[in-house]
Amino acid sequence: MSRPRPRPRRPKEPTRLVAFNKPMNVLSQFTDDGQWPGLGRYLDLPGMYPAGRLDRDSEGLLLLTNDGGLQARITSPKSGTPKTYFAQVEGEPSAEALEALRAGVTLNDGPTRPAVVEAVEAPSWLWPRDPPVRFRKSVPEAWLRLTITEGRNRQVRRMCAQVGLPVLRLVRWSVGAHTLEGLPPGGWKELQP
Repeated sequence: MSRPRPRPRRPKEPTRLVAFNKPMNVLSQFTDDGQWPGLGRYLDLPGMYPAGRLDRDSEGLLLLTNDGGLQARITSPKSGTPKTYFAQVEGEPSAEALEALRAGVTLNDGPTRPAVVEAVEAPSWLWPRDPPVRFRKSVPEAWLRLTITEGRNRQVRRMCAQVGLPVLRLVRWSVGAHTLEGLPPGGWKELQP
């Protein structure tokens, strides 16, 4: 009995890494789901897949790659890849709330790693929210800059809520050394993998 011949392998394509500024209310998948648009409305990049995700109601940097190993390294909690977010929160952050985030908070799926966090002014580079949203005028708002090294589902929102600071707007600024700098919402650029 003869063995089947192995299929010829296609030459491996060069590794690609793309930065995309995901607008609000866009899914971190290429297909629409019937209610919300997917990445395919903005990107025509066959063979590319998101390295991680951003929730539909979050904005900012989403990395895409065609290399499964790179995708795993970016997203694995073991890699400790820092991700920096700017969060507009409801209320004034107290020293106790900031210290709790810095120490790590306990969520329903266990304790988080400590976050690097500071209260900041509203980012001057930030684009207007589309569509514009009016928040309660009687409640103060503030901005936080947070860096985490995990990637749990809705982690920044849950951490902030745990210390009494509900998130009104969440923008991911960076993943590792890659930032949003110069990318308008819906824009993308090639990066060095």
